[in-house]
Amino acid sequence: MPNWLLPENIADVLPSEARKIEELRRRVLDNFRLYGYEMVMPPLLEYLESLLTGAGQDMDLRTFKLVDQLSGRTLGIRADMTTQVARIDAHLLNRDSVTRLCYAGSVLHTKPSGFHATREPVQIGAEIYGHAGLEADAEIQELALASLALAGITQVRLDLCHVGVLRALIANDERAVKDEAQLFGLLESKDIPGLKELTADYQPATRAALLALPGLYGDIDVLDKARKVLPVLPGITAALDELQALAQQAGAANVTIDLADLRGYHYHSGVMFAAYVPGLPNAVVRGGRYNHVGEAFGRARPATGFSMDLRELARLMPGAQRKPAILAPWGTAAGLREKIAQLRQAGEIVIQSFPGHENDQDEFDCDRVVELNNGNWIIKNLG
Repeated sequence: MPNWLLPENIADVLPSEARKIEELRRRVLDNFRLYGYEMVMPPLLEYLESLLTGAGQDMDLRTFKLVDQLSGRTLGIRADMTTQVARIDAHLLNRDSVTRLCYAGSVLHTKPSGFHATREPVQIGAEIYGHAGLEADAEIQELALASLALAGITQVRLDLCHVGVLRALIANDERAVKDEAQLFGLLESKDIPGLKELTADYQPATRAALLALPGLYGDIDVLDKARKVLPVLPGITAALDELQALAQQAGAANVTIDLADLRGYHYHSGVMFAAYVPGLPNAVVRGGRYNHVGEAFGRARPATGFSMDLRELARLMPGAQRKPAILAPWGTAAGLREKIAQLRQAGEIVIQSFPGHENDQDEFDCDRVVELNNGNWIIKNLG
């Protein structure tokens, strides 16, 4: 096998694509800062039990594992950065006030998330800790949609759901509580026959509501239908109210609500959302509330956030245009070096050509040249 071959679903990023990703990363992070988010940089790997805290079986299966040669303990290469950032907030920063954190970096998956997807996404995201109110969820949703707009995405479908509906439904039915994991799987796949069989011995009101959940899908009007067919319980009412408020604050996004869409159920504790855009089959953004994750790190904190893959998003952006640049000869003359330094300080790209070589770049268009004219180094337009 040639030694230049890479593993499946692992690929180099070439100059023009790399620049698209990097420029988008900078724009998104700069926008995070305008909202008051502080950047953190978690490590690429850490002890497995810390990395998988609250993440569930799915994340366990997606995490590469290895043995630490120093401690003998099992390490994991991060497949997601959200839990790491929660650890930083709970254990290292240890603030009592509201904390806004953001991050960006590569993660690694044992298997691709979809057809042609990379196993090394570039994840970027933002989290709010310390505020349990809907205001934090609304800010995170706004920031996620703003991030898509920075990538030039104008058509967005925002899917909203809430784990509080299912938890409130089964709270007073012992059989349902015992079958919570099975209910989650059946609802996620909208397996009506399976639901009918599993709920045969449940309380009638609980069973009727669970069987109704897969059909509660659609635009914001589905919330009115849900209020009619679901039991009037405080947890359900609160969840539907939160979904209504967030749907109304989604701006130009096309909002859909699916009360049986429970991906991330074991990780999240409240509202969940996913954003879909034309050209990508999988969600480009996922987020929601996850209040309980900090408990494992010694301090429970209200938390909500989102993350997205910059590599996937950059695929939808038009090709990066070549940057205007200035071609300069190679030399050590003081006047030439001073002229080049002045141009670079002014923000110009100056490429010095080595003797005997042509410059061959995809990224730059040398439309000007530095020339010596009557003892002075001047800029001359080409073409």
